[in-house]
Amino acid sequence: VQLQASGGGLVQPGGSLRLSCAAFGSIDSINTMGWYRQAPGKQRELVARITSGGDTKYVDSTKGRFTISRDNAKNTVYLQLTMLTPEDTAVYYCNADRIRYRCDPYMCTRNNQWGQGTLVTVSS
Repeated sequence: VQLQASGGGLVQPGGSLRLSCAAFGSIDSINTMGWYRQAPGKQRELVARITSGGDTKYVDSTKGRFTISRDNAKNTVYLQLTMLTPEDTAVYYCNADRIRYRCDPYMCTRNNQWGQGTLVTVSS
């Protein structure tokens, strides 16, 4: 099982970006998918997460500006970032927890799988 993130880049303050993260492998289901970020000199922090049923959680600093969504059929999670500020500059990492996948002849579970980061830079 692997996670592949994309969509980062350079954007001006007030701009928008859309991040995507797809999970690959013989996946049957994923309980929770989310996005974390790590700014220079800071610890990695949760940005937003979403369950397979659509329940969401956001860090306070992104409420009203960022929207997380997912396509369960595609095992993909999205993060729409709007009204970006320089304080949003960070490497954004996707995460998937409680991944059920086929490891013949069994079903296996993998917890806390990380994708590679994608850099978001907000600067004029």
